[in-house]
Amino acid sequence: MSVEVWAPIPSRLALRRTGHPDAPMERADGGWWRLDVELAPGDAYGFVLDDDDRALPDPRSHRQPNGVHEPGVAFDVMAHEWADAAWTGRQLAGGVIYELHVGTFTPEGTLDAAIGRLDHLVDLGIDFVELLPVNGFNGTHNWGYDGVLWYTVHEGYGGPEAYQRFVDACHARGLAVIQDVVYNHLGPSGNYLTRFGPYLRTASRNTWGDSVNLDEPEVRRFIVENALMWLRDFHIDGLRLDAVHALADTSRPHLLQEIAEASDALSAHLGRPLSLIAESDLNDPRLILPREAGGYGLTAQWSDDHHHALHVALTGETSGYYADFAPLDALVKTTTKGFFHDGSYSSFRGRDHGVPIDPAVPTWRLVTFTQDHDQIGNRAAGDRMSQTLGERRLAVAAVLNLTSPFTPMLFMGEEWGASTPWQFFTSHPEPDLGRATAEGRIAEFARMGWDESVVPDPQDPETFRRSKLDWAERESGAHARLLELHRALLVLRRAWPEFTDPAFAHTAAWADDAAKRFRMDRGQGVGVGGLAGSGPAPIVSVLANLGSEPWPVAFDGDLEVLLATDPALARTDAGLLLPPESAAIVARVG
Repeated sequence: MSVEVWAPIPSRLALRRTGHPDAPMERADGGWWRLDVELAPGDAYGFVLDDDDRALPDPRSHRQPNGVHEPGVAFDVMAHEWADAAWTGRQLAGGVIYELHVGTFTPEGTLDAAIGRLDHLVDLGIDFVELLPVNGFNGTHNWGYDGVLWYTVHEGYGGPEAYQRFVDACHARGLAVIQDVVYNHLGPSGNYLTRFGPYLRTASRNTWGDSVNLDEPEVRRFIVENALMWLRDFHIDGLRLDAVHALADTSRPHLLQEIAEASDALSAHLGRPLSLIAESDLNDPRLILPREAGGYGLTAQWSDDHHHALHVALTGETSGYYADFAPLDALVKTTTKGFFHDGSYSSFRGRDHGVPIDPAVPTWRLVTFTQDHDQIGNRAAGDRMSQTLGERRLAVAAVLNLTSPFTPMLFMGEEWGASTPWQFFTSHPEPDLGRATAEGRIAEFARMGWDESVVPDPQDPETFRRSKLDWAERESGAHARLLELHRALLVLRRAWPEFTDPAFAHTAAWADDAAKRFRMDRGQGVGVGGLAGSGPAPIVSVLANLGSEPWPVAFDGDLEVLLATDPALARTDAGLLLPPESAAIVARVG
């Protein structure tokens, strides 16, 4: 067995192990260093570069029990006795995702504690559990996007062994696991990779710091192998790739295509589906087009446009990047076209933005949501919709989210209208960095016109504590009713194939902006370009009355009310009378 590390920068390199003298390593081709020695699980080790006194952690360390500034501990990722041999995976098509942050999902904030809440997700009707980043970061708690050791699992969550237990527990319950990974930047503290090699481009920056150096083949290999590690060694079912628009890559093939090709090969070998979901600000369907059609071959991508249209429709908020989504017709467009900005002018960006989605692309390739970690946590106060909207409007939000033509996602606690905020929190041990983070946070909100006085201090431990879910509240009052509504909606989504029909052509929508009324029809009976439909094929209609007056809705043919958020929904000779601030789902034939 040999220990190896890619480190083209230092001229000398030694392995340091507890209880042993430093052992010089031998330089090999391509900037690699190797030493024939066996590390037993639990052995503390690190690398001493040149004349340094201290040892640095292995860039591919799996365990960092003493934090990211200290040497790591050897961990045998293959030693776990997996119990998921019968697991055959899940296709993203037709699925529902639940996004959670391990540290705030439970009071304990650990993976083992999260296992205790998985039955709640099964009962709710969830298919995929998506974890915010769990890689090694400096401090005790943060969102995870400031990671510096991508191959490890944060010790505060329980480390890699707890992660393996969590995946096993999910698969035992029929839940697939998606891991959020960050390949576009590294955190500001604890990043020693640049001491080893040219991992970053100092002359190229994105929103979060220096760009990752994708011109270097070994850096690309470092990323691709990390993606495969999660999928292969930790048995997860997919990756959510953070902010891929910040990947500065002019190579051919693009890094995303390399990851997709490697994932597809692994999927074929394992005999189970593996999903790659991109977060992208580009509105470019090339990410999700098959490689044979000139795309990168990713499984899906997030659609922030659909979120923005939903958010404006539900809240009336039109500041900053919400401005273009003010008319209710914006929701019509995102529902039927996927993107709102598909070559149109974006006032927030000050330019034309986006590319149209070919109608032949399956609708499930877009992941949509009414709330997520960014759209809550990056608000000035980290306030959820449940902190500003009443129960009636939250019920409408649930209907619009879970009946969309796309792959819907819930953010933890959304299903019961959690009253707890989800705020931006950090735990940088360095006072200057903590202060700079807090000041930068305030500056970010100027363009949105939000009240800077309500911005919590990210470094205050209370900001982290108050972001934890209060599980007790889901059992009473409006919280319990919203939870039951979400359960009922997910039952309907599975019972009626119209909700998971992947054809854009089988979805039509209409809105009255003045009266704040929205209607979506889904099914093979939807007429081309209109809501009337033709023939005997079933049509499921979703009605949302966000106005202050009752809405008389005319229908032809037999009518069945599948769900109503307000029991005062009334039948009329012509159809239905939908109360204000309510939604209904109806099915009809002919």
